[in-house]
Amino acid sequence: MKAEDLYKRENGGIRCLVCERRCFIDEQKRGTCGNYTNIDNKLFHIGYGKLSAIESRPIEIKPFFHYYPNTTALTFSGFGCNFYCPWCQNHHLSFSKPKKDIPSVSAEELVNMAIMKGDRGLCASFNEPATLYTYLLDVFELAKERDLYGCLVTNGYFTLRSIEKLIESGASGFSIDVKGCPKMKVLSTIEHRKVFRNAKRALDLNAHVEMVFLVVTNTNDFENCYRWIFNMHSKILGDNVPLHINRYYPTNYWHEPSTPVKTLLKLKEIAQREYNLNYVYIGNIGSVEHESTYCPKCGKKLIIRAGFRVIKWDLTKDNRCPRCGERIPIYSP
Repeated sequence: MKAEDLYKRENGGIRCLVCERRCFIDEQKRGTCGNYTNIDNKLFHIGYGKLSAIESRPIEIKPFFHYYPNTTALTFSGFGCNFYCPWCQNHHLSFSKPKKDIPSVSAEELVNMAIMKGDRGLCASFNEPATLYTYLLDVFELAKERDLYGCLVTNGYFTLRSIEKLIESGASGFSIDVKGCPKMKVLSTIEHRKVFRNAKRALDLNAHVEMVFLVVTNTNDFENCYRWIFNMHSKILGDNVPLHINRYYPTNYWHEPSTPVKTLLKLKEIAQREYNLNYVYIGNIGSVEHESTYCPKCGKKLIIRAGFRVIKWDLTKDNRCPRCGERIPIYSP
C-alpha cells in the first residue's frame, strides 16, 4: 500500500483524481476500480505491486506497430478496471480485486526481471493500467534510469494530470483502446471525447500513441459511431497516428457474433479514403496483408509482419521509404 497525492478532500470524504471516473470515496471504502481506498481522508493505492501476470511478449501484440518494432516488453498486470466492458477478454483479471495475501512485487524487482529476460522495455497491459497508476510511476521512472522503455495498453481514461505524470516518469508509449462513441448504449457513462483529449495530450508531450478500435457487433459498429471515431482521430490526432481496427469475438457475458471480416475491410477503406488516415491496420484476423505497413505516398510495402513479429523491414536508416523518400513515423529513439 502506498499513498497517492492525486485526490482532493470533499464533503467528508475524498475524490480520486487518477482517472476520469473521479470516484468519491468514503472512509475505508474503495473506488470503482477497487485499487484505491480512503484511509483517514487520504488516498492510498492498495493494489500497489499486486500483480496478476508477468511475462515477456512481443511489442507488436499490444498492438504497437510503430513503437520499438520487433522488441519484447516485460508485460505485467494488476486486478480490476474502471470500465468493466461486458466483452472483456481478460475479465478474470479485470473483474477481480487485489487481495491482501498476494505478495507484492517491487518496482526494482520488476525492472530487474525485464533486464534478466532481455526485454527492451516494460508494458502495463492485460487489465486497465489505471488500477496500477501509483506503481507505474515508480516502475517507469526506474526503467528510464536503466534505459528501458515504458508503455501502456489502456482505455485512456486518465485525468490530464495523471497522463502528464506518467510521461514525466518515463512512459513513452500509449496503445489506447477507444470503446465507441457518445451515442452508444453500452458504457454510456463514459465521456469518449476525453479519450481523444488524453491521446492528444500524450502526443503533445512527445509520447507515441496508437489507437485501437475493437468493432463489436451490434454495439459500436453503426455508421454514426465509427464515423465519429474516424473524424475525431483525423481532426484531433492527425493522419499519421496509427489506427488498429480489430475483430471482436464473443467472450465474458457478451454473445453477439464475431465481427464480420467484410465489415472490418469496409471500415478500413472508409478510414483511409474518406478520412485520409495513413496507417490503418486490421487485427485479430491473422492477415499479413492488413498488418503490414505501406508507404502512404507511393504504396510500396515497407514493413511485413506475421505472427506478431517483423519479418521484413525495408526502410532507410532514417525511417524513410527507399522509393519516394516519405518519412514513416517510427518511435525508437
